[in-house]
Amino acid sequence: MLLQNKKVAIVGGGMGGLILARLLQMKNININVYERDLNAEVRVQGSPLDLHEDSGLEAMKRADLLNEFYANIRPNASKARILDKDFNLHFDEHQIKETASALMSDEKNSLQDISKPRPEIDRSVLRSILLNSLQPETISWDSQFIAMEKENEGWRMHFKNGKTIYADLVIAADGANSKIRPYLSSEKPIYSGITMIEGTIYNGKGNASNLFEFSKGGKVLALGNEQTIMYGTKGDGSLMFLLSSKLPENWITESDLNFKDNQKIFEWFKEVYKEWSPKWHELFKSNELYFIPRPQYYFPVNQTWETQASLTMIGDAAHRMPPFAGKGANLAMLDAVELADFLTNDHVTEIKTAILNFEKRMLDRAAKALNDTLNNGEQIHSKNALQHLVSIFERTNQTIIITPKSKV
Repeated sequence: MLLQNKKVAIVGGGMGGLILARLLQMKNININVYERDLNAEVRVQGSPLDLHEDSGLEAMKRADLLNEFYANIRPNASKARILDKDFNLHFDEHQIKETASALMSDEKNSLQDISKPRPEIDRSVLRSILLNSLQPETISWDSQFIAMEKENEGWRMHFKNGKTIYADLVIAADGANSKIRPYLSSEKPIYSGITMIEGTIYNGKGNASNLFEFSKGGKVLALGNEQTIMYGTKGDGSLMFLLSSKLPENWITESDLNFKDNQKIFEWFKEVYKEWSPKWHELFKSNELYFIPRPQYYFPVNQTWETQASLTMIGDAAHRMPPFAGKGANLAMLDAVELADFLTNDHVTEIKTAILNFEKRMLDRAAKALNDTLNNGEQIHSKNALQHLVSIFERTNQTIIITPKSKV
C-alpha cells in the first residue's frame, strides 16, 4: 500500500477534508486533520448544502454514512420560491411539488418524479456527522497553519499555536484562501465582477417573522435590476441571506463601509437597492444580525501546476469558484473520494503517479463546473435574469407550472 507507514496531514476540517479523513481511516491510513477552529462547537457559517447524487451523496455512501445523513436532512430546504424585486411571486416549487404529489397518488395519473433528488442538510449537522465518524484524536483543533518547509521526502509544518509536526504527505483542504496552495501554484484568483454580502439573522422567526414564514423552510430567490437577494432558514432557527451585485473589485475597501455597523449597511442597501420593495427592509431590523462581505473570485479555468509526490490539494483550495452552480462542497467531497481511491489503489506503485492521475481528473472536472458557474453568474445578474431562472426551474420541474405573478 502506497501510504503504509506514512504520516498524512490534512489541513482544513471542512466537508472535503473530513470526508477524505474518513475514507482514509477506513483503509487504516495514519491520518490527522489540522483545523484552525478552536473546537467542534464553533458556529459553522454558510447556507444548507444540497448533496448531488454523483458527488456529495456518493461520498456519503462511500463513507458508509448515508443512514446518518438521511436521518438529518431538511425535506423542504431544497424547494424554491422565485420573486421579482417588487415581491411578486413568479414560481413556487412548494406548490408544484404538492400538486405533483397529489396527482401521483391518483391511479389515473402516472407522473414521473419531477426532479432528481438533491437532499439538503445544514452544514453544521453534516460536519458533526463527519466528525463523529472519525477516530478519537484525529482532529487537532486550534491549529492554524503558518508555514512549512521540505524535510527529507516530506514536510515540516508549523502552526500558530506553536506546534510543529512532520508529514510525509500534506493535503490542503483549507478553502478558498488556502495558505498551502502557494507551495504548489503561483496562479492568482480572478475577480468575477460580483460581490456578495452575507447576512445572518439569529432567531429568524422572531426577528424577521414575515420573511421567515414566507420561505416555508426553503429557499427564496429574488432577481431584478441585475441584482439578486437570496435567503433561506437553517435548522437552528437563523435566517441567512445573500445580497449579490456587480461591484468594483476594490469596492469593500474603497467604500469605507463598516460591516459591523448594521445601520450603515441598511442605508447602503436602501440606496443601491432603492427600486426594490420595502418588504426586504425586514432583513435589517434585528439587533441579532451580522454581515460578512464576500467578493467572488475564481482560479483560471486552464490552471495547472507541477505535481509533487508529497503535496496536493482538494476543494476550494484547488478550484475556487463563485457559488452560482451550487457545486463547491459537492466537488470537494468528490475530490476526496477520488483522491482516496488513487492513494489506496494497489495497482499504483508511486504516490506521485497517484496524485498526478487525481489532479488531472480534478482539474478537468473543475474546469467544466467553473464554466457553468460563470455562465450562471452572468445570467442571474443580467437584465433578463428572472425569465432565465424561471425557465430553468420550469425545465427541472416537468409537471404543472405556476406563473401567477401575484403579490404576496
